[in-house]
Amino acid sequence: METTVGEAKELTGSLLQLAGMPAEHAARTAWALVVSEVWGRGSHGLLRLPFYLGRFEAGGADPRAELRLVSDSGAAVVYDGGSGLGHWQLWEAATLATERAGQFGIAAVSVGNSGHCGALGLYVLPMVEAGMIGLAFSNGPAVMPPWGGSAPVVSTSPLAAGIPTIPRPSIVDLATSSVARGKIAEAAAAGRSLPEGWALDEGGQPTTDPAAALSGMLAPMGGAKGFALAFMVEALTGAMVGPNLAGDVADPLSTAGAPHPQRIGHLVLALDLGRFSVDGNQKRRFADLATRVTAAGGRLPGSGRMLPGEIDDDDTLTVSEQVAGDLARLAAEQGIGLPSGW
Repeated sequence: METTVGEAKELTGSLLQLAGMPAEHAARTAWALVVSEVWGRGSHGLLRLPFYLGRFEAGGADPRAELRLVSDSGAAVVYDGGSGLGHWQLWEAATLATERAGQFGIAAVSVGNSGHCGALGLYVLPMVEAGMIGLAFSNGPAVMPPWGGSAPVVSTSPLAAGIPTIPRPSIVDLATSSVARGKIAEAAAAGRSLPEGWALDEGGQPTTDPAAALSGMLAPMGGAKGFALAFMVEALTGAMVGPNLAGDVADPLSTAGAPHPQRIGHLVLALDLGRFSVDGNQKRRFADLATRVTAAGGRLPGSGRMLPGEIDDDDTLTVSEQVAGDLARLAAEQGIGLPSGW
């Protein structure tokens, strides 16, 4: 189904506000979900909205949550998210990290006791738009076993990096599992089988059945090296920020987990390039780095992703019929008129 970016944001924001979210937080969350769709990351986009609303209703997430300052030492800031959704919380953390890196050269902001934040690459945008390097990490429910193991210990352990290459920034956004778990949910909703090598069932056996994969586990990318990266991300988020390790995080895609707060940990870091260069020529080198990649026949990671200023509310957005139907049902239940394009 075709709609527009503006219509999708309006409908999503209205549903979130009716669930109790303040207008500003609902608007930022709606923006994050819709930009994920624009980026081709539907697994972290509107597909997730019914699950978030279900968590609000069941008590596993607080739509009225506010960030509570835990500590502030200038270049390091810690917030408690109060079991709110992570999208607007991590955006505020990223914005603050960018400001503080301008003061101190480097800054790190953590948000603990939070919820799922969607596509992690969104939260390095404030840094790259300020000409800085940005890094973001998050944890989630345990879905991946250690290499050689048979029980889930870590989440998909996503990580993102924003790199101010010239003329366009590069945005690295990846799960350390073979695939993001939202891709499994997307395949299940569409009735598609999974490629081999993506997932394991509850018994640790390879499966191409998305339903079995959702109740089972994901394989780490790159074998033991992928698990090592996942372990690093879990250490930076679940262990350091907290309060929950992945094994204690409620599954956001499960109705059984909806009443239970996730208590996820997020971490963002910002680095002001000029504070780390030995000769002040860092911008030229970033331009040269990009040129060398493309001259070798390669493609800069994420350089094709549209930046916020390049996305217009009138742009056409294609939404799967399954997701469009779910949102239409939710709108009808709340007495919300659907946008004209729906």
